[in-house]
Amino acid sequence: MKKLILRTSDNTRIAVNHLKTGHNSVIIIAPGWFMTKDCREFLKISEEFSKCFDVIAMDFRGHGKSSGFYTFTAKETLDLKTVVNYAKKQYEKIYLAGFSLGGSLCLIHSAIEQDVNKVIVVSAPRSFKEIENRMWKKEAWLPTLKKFELSRWCSIRPSLIPEEKIKPIDIIEKIQTPTLFIAGEKDPTVYPWHTESLYKKATCPKQYELFENCYHAEDLFLQNQERFISTCSQFLQSNFN
Repeated sequence: MKKLILRTSDNTRIAVNHLKTGHNSVIIIAPGWFMTKDCREFLKISEEFSKCFDVIAMDFRGHGKSSGFYTFTAKETLDLKTVVNYAKKQYEKIYLAGFSLGGSLCLIHSAIEQDVNKVIVVSAPRSFKEIENRMWKKEAWLPTLKKFELSRWCSIRPSLIPEEKIKPIDIIEKIQTPTLFIAGEKDPTVYPWHTESLYKKATCPKQYELFENCYHAEDLFLQNQERFISTCSQFLQSNFN
C-alpha cells in the first residue's frame, strides 16, 4: 500500500492510501465525518474492494493525516476533486464510494464534474441541516463506542466557521452517472427517507438497496459484510443502465 500526500487548489494536504492490485479501474473511498482511511473499518473495506479493483482511500481535511479543518461539505469538494484528478492520470474507469457526508460529497462531485464512471452512496443525507442525529439513542452511541480509536478521535479538527453548503437534493437531477443508493433501515443519524428521496429525484441510471436492521454508513459493512461487498461489486462490474 502506497501512502501519499496530495495538495488541493487551496493548498490543503490530503492524505491517501493507494492499493495497487493490478486493475484498470479504481474505487475511491470517501469516509464520513469522524472516520478516516486508516481506521479499522475502512482498512477492512479497502482490503475487500481491492480483490476486484485498485483502491484509493482518503482522509478529508480535518481528519487523520490530512491538514486543515473539516467544513462539513463546504470545502471538501476540493479534496475529492484532487483525488479524482490524481486517479484520472492512471485509470480507465473511476468509481466513487462515499459514506454519510462522504456520500454527499460524491453526489456533489458527480453532479458538478461529470468525470467518474459510477457512484455508490451509503447513508448520504439529502441536506446537512436535515440530519436527525439522535446521539442519545443506543443505536447511535453503541456502534460509535465499538469503533472507538483514540488516535482517530484525536485527529479530528472541525471548523467552527459556518459556511454555505450545497444540498445534495438540489443537485441530484444533474447527475448522469449510474448511482447506487444504500440505506440502513435503522439508521439513527441519517434516516432512510433521505436516501429514498435522493433516489426518487435522481434521473440517472440508478439502484436502491435498503439493508434491513442495519444502522449507519460503515456499520452496514460491519453488520452484513457479505451482502455489502457483493451488492457494491455487482453494481460496479455490471453493464448498468
